[in-house]
Amino acid sequence: MFGFLKKFIPKRFRKSHVTVPVVVLQGVITPESSRFQSSLNLAGVAEQLEDAFSMKEAPAVALVINSPGGSPVQSRLIFQRIRSLAEEHKKSVLVFVEDVAASGGYMIALAGDEIIVDPTSVVGSIGVVSSGFGFTELIGKIGVERRIYTSGENKVILDPFRPERQEDVEFVLDLQRDVHEVFIAMVKERRAGKLADHPDLFSGLFWTGRRGVELGLVDRMGSLREVLRERYGEKTELEMVEERRSFFGRRLPAILARPPRAEAIAGAAAHGLAGAVEERSLWARYGL
Repeated sequence: MFGFLKKFIPKRFRKSHVTVPVVVLQGVITPESSRFQSSLNLAGVAEQLEDAFSMKEAPAVALVINSPGGSPVQSRLIFQRIRSLAEEHKKSVLVFVEDVAASGGYMIALAGDEIIVDPTSVVGSIGVVSSGFGFTELIGKIGVERRIYTSGENKVILDPFRPERQEDVEFVLDLQRDVHEVFIAMVKERRAGKLADHPDLFSGLFWTGRRGVELGLVDRMGSLREVLRERYGEKTELEMVEERRSFFGRRLPAILARPPRAEAIAGAAAHGLAGAVEERSLWARYGL
C-alpha cells in the first residue's frame, strides 16, 4: 500500500528482502473475453504486465502459464508485449508452467528467459490446427433452403452448409503452413543452442515437462517459490499482480449497461455453449 513512499526511505532502513511480481496467464487464448469460458488475450493482460514490469526494484518478473493454446495472433501479441517490456525495463522473465503450456500457450512461454516446469506438465504441440462443422445433410432434412449472394468467387470458402471443396482445404492448409513456419522460427530463435535433434519436435506432438527438458523445449524442473528463493534468497517475497479494479470493483462491459433483449441472451448463451465445448475439447486434448 505504501510502496510509493519507499524511495523516500534511506536504503539502510528498507527491508532487505527481494520482491518478485507474479502474473498468472491462464485459459484458452481467444480474441475476445467470454463470461462462459476462461479466456486469455492481450487486452485482458496488458495492464497486469505493465504493472509487473514497472516494479523498479524487482530483479525479474515471474509468469505462471496454464494454457492449451488458441489464437496464434493473440499468442504472438502477448509474447511480443512481454519481450518488449522486458527489454524496456531491463528485467529477466521467468516462466513457470503449471498443467500445460501447449501450442499458443507454449508460444507465450517462449517469452521467458528461462522456462521452468513440473515433471508432469505438458509442453510443446508446435503446430497449427483449424476445426469446424459441416451441415450439408442436416440443412436439407429440416427443410431449410440456403440462400447466399456474393461478389467475389471465393467469399464463401469453407461454408459449413456446402459440400467441402478440395481447393478450399488446400487454401487453408497453405495458411496453416505459413503460421507454422512463423511458430517454428520463434522456437528456433528463442531456444537457440538448446533444442535436441528430434524428428517430431515441430510435428505438433507434445511431451511431459521432464521430457521437455531433454528435448530442450524448457530449461529445468522446479516450482515457483522454490526456484525464486533459490535464486534471490530465502527472504524473497512473491507479489501477485492482479487486474486493475475501479473503486467500486471491476467495470462491467458496455453491453451490460442496459438490459439485453431476449434474443441477445439466447444468442450469447448458444455462442457461449459452443465456446465452452470447444474450450473443453482443447483442455481434454492434453488429458486435462
